[in-house]
Amino acid sequence: MSKLKKANILLPVIAAFLLWIKTYIVYKTSFSITIENFMQEIILFINPISFLLFVFGLSLFFKTEKGKARYIILTSLILSFILYANVAFYRFFTDFLTLPVLFQTNNFADLGDSAATEIHWYDFLYFLDVVILYFLTRYYRKHAEFAPVKKSSRRAYFLISAAVLFLNIGLAEAERPQLLTRTFDREMLVKNLGTYNYHLYDIFLQSKSSAQRAMADGSQLVDIENHVNAKYAKPDPEMFGIAEDRNLIVVTLESLQNFVINNEMNGETITPFLNELVDDSYYFDQFYHQTGQGKTSDSEFLLENSLYPLGRGAVFFTHSGNKLNSLAEKLGDKGYYTSTMHANNKSFWNRDIMYEAIGYDYYYSAQDYDITPEISVGWGMKDIPFFEQSVDLMSTMEQPFYTKMITLTNHHPFKLDEEDKFIDEFDSKSGTLNRYFQTVRYMDEALRQFFQELKDEGLYDNSIIVMYGDHYGISENHNEAMGQYLDKEVTPYESAQLQRVPMYIHIPGVTDQGKGKTISKVSGQIDLKPTLLHLMGINSKNDIAFGEDLFSPDHQDFIVFRDGSFITSEYVYTRNTCYSKETEEPVEETFCEPYKEKASKDLGYSDSIINGDLLRFYDDDY
Repeated sequence: MSKLKKANILLPVIAAFLLWIKTYIVYKTSFSITIENFMQEIILFINPISFLLFVFGLSLFFKTEKGKARYIILTSLILSFILYANVAFYRFFTDFLTLPVLFQTNNFADLGDSAATEIHWYDFLYFLDVVILYFLTRYYRKHAEFAPVKKSSRRAYFLISAAVLFLNIGLAEAERPQLLTRTFDREMLVKNLGTYNYHLYDIFLQSKSSAQRAMADGSQLVDIENHVNAKYAKPDPEMFGIAEDRNLIVVTLESLQNFVINNEMNGETITPFLNELVDDSYYFDQFYHQTGQGKTSDSEFLLENSLYPLGRGAVFFTHSGNKLNSLAEKLGDKGYYTSTMHANNKSFWNRDIMYEAIGYDYYYSAQDYDITPEISVGWGMKDIPFFEQSVDLMSTMEQPFYTKMITLTNHHPFKLDEEDKFIDEFDSKSGTLNRYFQTVRYMDEALRQFFQELKDEGLYDNSIIVMYGDHYGISENHNEAMGQYLDKEVTPYESAQLQRVPMYIHIPGVTDQGKGKTISKVSGQIDLKPTLLHLMGINSKNDIAFGEDLFSPDHQDFIVFRDGSFITSEYVYTRNTCYSKETEEPVEETFCEPYKEKASKDLGYSDSIINGDLLRFYDDDY
């Protein structure tokens, strides 16, 4: 009995040990964390333990065995839930949770079908250690006499915990200098700090972000203005104003990646209409999505503002009250009727609030459409009836108008009714990828009918139609199946290339009838706003924008991803590795070094604008 009495300090150690080992197993089995050397493996292995020792060690201050046992069980349950929540989130988004994402509760009701596909029967194993602890604490309470832990023992315990933390931070800083300044790379933070310390740091960043707005003033814009002015790309005189006074119709192509264009699946053409449209449009085959955790809402933010989304959460939620300088506002000032069309819940992604900040005259949401179960699937209204009803609404708009449309059917988990399946499923171990080809093919048919409906309503000839993929549809969790389809291994280099999304600018009378052109400039969603402004005859010289006109001869072949990776005409920098595009193999990091500061500045300045709401101090003069 005396041995058990002296061993009371072992309970928090055992609880910490069980969760430590479980966390490391989850790292290796549920997350795709890149390990480049043995030191990184050591850091990954030890990074949970300091936090776990500390948080379970607080039980040493309890004065009753019942309170101590309850605290250990409850803490283990909460931390296990946090770990599992990251696993479930990672399965769908290949990313880690942030505090702003947890505040996006408005979206949870609409996520049901997608979330259900990422929950598996064996997930109860993520809580197995909690069950073990429960029975273990009952054993101790039954057979051991409770004794408060002495101050000297507690002091020694927490000194050990602190020593492990400093060892972790020291090794991490040696392996990755300036680690805490790379807040846009969550994998890097988790790999070096651990899941639990990462979440504590995330809370600190959220508090810092809130304080930034209160402390901001207009003087912070000086360096930013100098930076964006240096990036300004003069418009091509032949393209400037080529679509002036036309209707602007922008179609956000849900989850559409570029690898399906001009491609087949089991001998069947995936996108016959979009393939034809390549020859009838300005088609950008090196165009990348640059979204973060906000996904579609981030792509909208990029389109409208030529600012990067935040590295944590969605701007649509975290900064919906910000002053913006949007594409919609610019066109509205020129006399355009501006709107957005999305047959979904009005509050999803906080759109009803954010769209007011963007400056749309009207938001056509689910309440403006005749939606029945027969024309709905997955996330809502099918694309074919959505386009049909949207064109009817467009025919009543005052012209010229600018409207942005968001499709729905090609959305995870990519399910269709039998009558809407124009091709067979793919055959791989990934049901997600297998179904993806079918919903892409359905979207393609919906777009074909949409173009015809625009012609039938007399809207086609006086419009410019811009279409772009909003974000990836197939995450890195399906790399094995993607490798089977592509017939090659999906390396980090290939994964970066898979972030290309289609982008079309179709101008009737200019690009149709085979007069289009494929443009292979490295570009991204950040470039959309200045490009469209110039096509519509509005100079963006005085605009604070991080993108460049895609038609400008001064456009630079350089894009930055939200995690700090970037792509140039010659190199791809991803997962802290520099790749040559020519060989698709790693090269010396010195080749990518000149672009790192530029990428960091772009993201840092953009974040400062959003977090400080700096555009409230900016008065542009067109």
